[in-house]
Amino acid sequence: MLKRQYMGGDAKSKKVKTANRGKFVFDWRKEEDTSRDLNPLYDRPHEVAPMFGRGMIGGVDRREQARSNAERERELIVKSRKDLGSKDAAGDVRKMEVERERKRKDVEARELKRTFKEHWSDKKLEDMTERDWRIFREDFNISYKGGKLPLPMRAWKECTSLPQEILRAIAQVGYEKPSPIQMASIPIGLLKRDVIGIAETGSGKTCAFVVPMLAHIMQLPKMTDEIAAHGPYALIMAPTRELAQQIEEETLKFAQYLDYRVGLVVGGQSIEDQGFKLRKGVEILVGTPGRIIDVIERRYTVLSQCNYIVLDEADRMIDMGFEPQVVAVMEAMGSGNLKPEDEAEELDGQALEQGGPTSSNVERLARSYLRNPAVVTIGSAGKTSDLIKQEIIWVSRNERDSKFELVLSRHPNTQAIVFVNAKRSVDAVANLCYRLGYSCASIHGGKSQDQREESLRGFKAGDYDILVATDVAGRGIDVKGIDLVVNYELPHTIENYTHRIGRTGRAGRKGTAVSFLTSDDRDIMYELKELLIESKNHVPDALANHEAARVKPQRDDRGRRMNREDIRGQEAIIY
Repeated sequence: MLKRQYMGGDAKSKKVKTANRGKFVFDWRKEEDTSRDLNPLYDRPHEVAPMFGRGMIGGVDRREQARSNAERERELIVKSRKDLGSKDAAGDVRKMEVERERKRKDVEARELKRTFKEHWSDKKLEDMTERDWRIFREDFNISYKGGKLPLPMRAWKECTSLPQEILRAIAQVGYEKPSPIQMASIPIGLLKRDVIGIAETGSGKTCAFVVPMLAHIMQLPKMTDEIAAHGPYALIMAPTRELAQQIEEETLKFAQYLDYRVGLVVGGQSIEDQGFKLRKGVEILVGTPGRIIDVIERRYTVLSQCNYIVLDEADRMIDMGFEPQVVAVMEAMGSGNLKPEDEAEELDGQALEQGGPTSSNVERLARSYLRNPAVVTIGSAGKTSDLIKQEIIWVSRNERDSKFELVLSRHPNTQAIVFVNAKRSVDAVANLCYRLGYSCASIHGGKSQDQREESLRGFKAGDYDILVATDVAGRGIDVKGIDLVVNYELPHTIENYTHRIGRTGRAGRKGTAVSFLTSDDRDIMYELKELLIESKNHVPDALANHEAARVKPQRDDRGRRMNREDIRGQEAIIY
């Protein structure tokens, strides 16, 4: 219509749809478009030829684009130099380009060397980047939780906050380099932060909590008779007598240049003799929960100035029913020794907890007494060491003895630990070992403390070929040179299995764990199969195809398998 009014032309009638009659319709015909007459760009549309492949984004070649931009920039620079009166503008631009290219290559070379070519182990501590620390943590399977935490230590000499007396003792003991749990938890412990350490067996957890503890005590006043009346500076609790004794030995090794006294209180020994030593004064108290409660109730010691406590194998203590005693000991420390909530990350902390995988009971205990603890996990919680080769042999009751003899004959040049579930089984297996011609020692809960100590001492000294034990020796006991562990009877829980076989494959040494599986071991079959698959060990067909290994069993708070009646009763309570 506009074209006809201003430019003339034949009027053509336009049909209006019945539905649009009486309405304003903004409608154009193609021949009424006047934009092409006004703008010549519409007559020369640009057609993009899409390109695909390496270096192409959205059909655009970035390299070609960069070259054309650089050429355009060069032309502009040459023109500006000519305008300024330069006689050799092109030569000046070439010199500029050469210098720019040299600087670019220098920057790339430095960055390449800094990030990729030089490994973190070849760098100085001050040259470590965030990427290096991330690779370091990945290399050692270190993971953290718990707010702002210090960097791990790569070597003993780099931990400048460790006193020289402790470093000398570490060198004397023969620890050339720290283990992953020590790398991660010792710097945190030196800041007096509360720590929960989770690592596989044989990883050096004892050193990880003893070293920060000694450094903490060195900052306190020297123990005098007057100060000794207020009790020890630090307390370590362990679930079994043997583990407590081992912790005492390790603590004395690391404190050999500090002249500290360590008191050991465990059952099976005279409590009067132990109390007499405590009254003379000790910097560190090591013991089992029950005996620690006994010496506190008999007023042999108090915990009024104890603000550093270690729960070693905390999950084991809870599983053994020691939770009331542990809580009683923590309460005996007094509320004044606990860190206020608002100072959870400051430098005046008090508690450190070490153990295996944390159960719900341990987590509840940690929430009650620890203040924003740093959780240090090495690898997967509850995982067995990759250095342990696990063999599962399906046997009947009648053929277990012959299979046991065959296993021992395949490992003639090593000591072995054999685990059973009951005291009567210890004596039966010990007699079998004697008949096979092996010298044998045994420990279980029915023996006196002196007998247990003598058996363990003789085994460590190499006087016996085989140590037969119940789970009393399954946690924390470190006997060097053990290449074979035999589960003559499998435990009822996978946690006990993990800690039993952890007596071998320690401190970087390879080991073998052989377990006899029978149809009576239904409670552990599913978890055992999953553990073997995770650790890339062979799963025998008899275990893989067994019906008990197909479905994960339901367990109660104590880890015991629930039968149908238990599950029905629980459902009745819930509903």
